[in-house]
Amino acid sequence: MSDDNAGRQGPSEEFRRKRSQPLPPEGRRSPRSGRVTVPPAAVRRRRTGLLVMGALSALVLLASGTSWAITGWMSGALNRFDVFGALAEDSRPGSGSGGLTFLVIGSDSRGEMSRENRDALSVGSTPGRRSDVIMLVRVNDDRDRVTVVGIPRDLWVDIPGEGEDKINAAYAYGGPTMTVRTVEALTDVRVDHYVEVDFEGFVDVVDALGGIEVCLPEAIDDPKAHLDMAAGTHEVDGAEALAFSRTRATARGDLDRIDRQQQVLSAMLDRAMSTETLTDPARLAAFLESALSSVTVDEELDGSTLNELAYQLRDLDLEQVTFTQVPIADMDHWTPRGDVALLWDEPAARDLFADVRADRPIREGEPAEDASPEPPDPADIRIRVFNGTATPGLGARTDRNLGQVGFDVIAPAANWDSRDLATTQIRHAPGDEAEAEFVSGIFPGSEPVEDRTLEDEIQVVLGFNYTTFNAPEIPEPAPEETPAQDGPLATTTARENICG
Repeated sequence: MSDDNAGRQGPSEEFRRKRSQPLPPEGRRSPRSGRVTVPPAAVRRRRTGLLVMGALSALVLLASGTSWAITGWMSGALNRFDVFGALAEDSRPGSGSGGLTFLVIGSDSRGEMSRENRDALSVGSTPGRRSDVIMLVRVNDDRDRVTVVGIPRDLWVDIPGEGEDKINAAYAYGGPTMTVRTVEALTDVRVDHYVEVDFEGFVDVVDALGGIEVCLPEAIDDPKAHLDMAAGTHEVDGAEALAFSRTRATARGDLDRIDRQQQVLSAMLDRAMSTETLTDPARLAAFLESALSSVTVDEELDGSTLNELAYQLRDLDLEQVTFTQVPIADMDHWTPRGDVALLWDEPAARDLFADVRADRPIREGEPAEDASPEPPDPADIRIRVFNGTATPGLGARTDRNLGQVGFDVIAPAANWDSRDLATTQIRHAPGDEAEAEFVSGIFPGSEPVEDRTLEDEIQVVLGFNYTTFNAPEIPEPAPEETPAQDGPLATTTARENICG
């Protein structure tokens, strides 16, 4: 969580934002009110487009096609930082296809927040800056698909020049530039643009949209985040959406948190596209003014780039926005300094980022077929022994042997109807072939026999060929599993993330 002291804290003065002074757009001026307006609806419809650059604390819309004037005003309203100037070009990944990759950061900096606002948002007062949210947002070359990859903030990685640490500490070591450098080294994906927004900016965006709808499969009670939310669907304002996005008070911790962040971003997109935010000039201006003032971008993300991308994405649908997250192999990795971090599933992660680089749709992994299934657990097999020979005590000894290796012996051994059985039989009910085959391996030379009168029971009828008891290997108890990533790589679309 952002209140943890993850990594060393860099000096707060290094990454000061350069704040521009935007001018209002030179649009049409109303002869009655004198207020500036945007172009008419026909023009807006031709140019309407959404640039998905969001994350937990992220701006949902950086472009809605209105006019070059509006886009220029948007560009001027953004804070700017020279993110890429200090990066050595020969050490960066190649640009590859014509797709664009945005690194979206939700900063947990509280330095400029008043104490009243920190208390109201329940974000604590930890000094310094870290990246509370990290997402790679890929817009493909054809501009008809957007892929959002969540990177857990507690992922244990190598930070260039600093050694191993949680990935969110890269921001503390060297601000946006070190964060980009670390993500590029980790993923081998070139970052084209950088977007950062803080806690207050995120709250402003949600409130400017009039709130959003979120849903929970189970209740969350997190006193630290001041979040007490029952299972079901809820309409939340900006402060509640922030708490919902940041809490880790669920079984899968950071991974659940990424799922909620993706749900929040989808809800913000849905709310923006289903209301008049993009078509009503006054609402659009108010939304942009509240949203953009808290956003920091790289210096190359100018008005021309925003306007072009907005036009290219004008027909984007929620079905074409895909979310996933870095696959995790270990959620309880104890670091050398004694805290817990996450380790990624490197082979699966390499495949994921290869898809991102190549502009391929994310391939959902399929569970591998197990060529050698786990043998049955003796404790799950109800078994009874019968002596089909004239050898006294043979059944009782076999009872003891089976009990010692863990079988559920349901009754003392008894004599079979005949005492001259030549071959040992493993009698079983229809459908219990696997259990019968397993037991047959304990009695060499035995034969399975289906018996329709049996139900949930294996009967061992000892014959004269019984000479050896092959004790099965008792499986060691499986270690207690920590909830981790649900199987192979999974994806959802923004539409699937919408409640209902």
